Amino acid sequence: MTTPAPFLRYRQELEAALRSFLSRQEPPLLYRMVRYHLGWEDAQGRPATGGGGKGLRPVLCLLACEAVGGHWPAALPAAVALELVHNFSLVHDDIQDQDRERRHRPTVWAIWGQAQAINAGDALLAAAQLALAHLPEAGVPHERAVAAAQALATATLEMVEGQVLDLQFEGQPHISLQDYLDMVSRKTGALFDASLRLGAMVGCDRPDLWQALGRCGRLLGLAFQVRDDMLGVWGQEERTGKPATDIRRRKKGLPVVYALAQGGPAAQAVARAYATPAPGDREVAAVLRALEQAGARDYCLALAREKKAEALSLLAGLELAPGPRRELEELAEFLLEREF
Repeated sequence: MTTPAPFLRYRQELEAALRSFLSRQEPPLLYRMVRYHLGWEDAQGRPATGGGGKGLRPVLCLLACEAVGGHWPAALPAAVALELVHNFSLVHDDIQDQDRERRHRPTVWAIWGQAQAINAGDALLAAAQLALAHLPEAGVPHERAVAAAQALATATLEMVEGQVLDLQFEGQPHISLQDYLDMVSRKTGALFDASLRLGAMVGCDRPDLWQALGRCGRLLGLAFQVRDDMLGVWGQEERTGKPATDIRRRKKGLPVVYALAQGGPAAQAVARAYATPAPGDREVAAVLRALEQAGARDYCLALAREKKAEALSLLAGLELAPGPRRELEELAEFLLEREF
């Protein structure tokens, strides 16, 4: 799909704002790791391009601010904070999942070790808090700035809760579909919720719109994660930036959770493969056949479409500016159809 217009419209100002909150130089190693993770430098500290993420959460924040009638530059501190929190989680997730590659490059821990990578993640989280503290300077009333800080802290805590559940599930033989959805609602949905919620909080003084857009964001986060789980099984490495290793890692994304929940031969085949300490090509092929037999791909796609439709239905009932509303709808389509 074509990249939605807001990604291009906000890019320059968003990156400038991000860099302004990460301009410290001492100690050099810390900020080299941070800038490397964000794709601004290579491992030697030389300028680099193309290694950063999509910036989806800050784009949702800025677009929500516009949608409720606000001036989107005022939401830049919130957008920066969201992107930094997201990247804090990625640095730590890479350690926890032992992923050695992200965005076609070695991960921070793969280069500098786990202990220093933890420090890099912590620095990103602290920088997020500093960024959000600049909302009053951008013209946001003090009470709303405090409420925004509370909303982001709550979402960050939920995200960590979801990550704990995700790691816990890896050691459990069976997980219910409801347990999976609860985990994803926290791990991914919470920060999507905060992205639209914070943008609305900057742009207007209407708690009903904050709440509704937050709910919309959580639904989009669910759709996003379901699509991500599909890419983890069936995605192509050259598009996603990392090998499709979810099965080899015995990760219980939605396709596997669904197949196990169905019982029968397909569930038994998945369980046998996942009982292997290090599934090889034979086990991976067996799981892929079992997922096809169980109809896991169709189920996942149907669920992602259902959550997207719920989000769009919610958007349709809100008082939003027509242009940003349309772009939010286009972003929802993008989340479901993306291949990376």
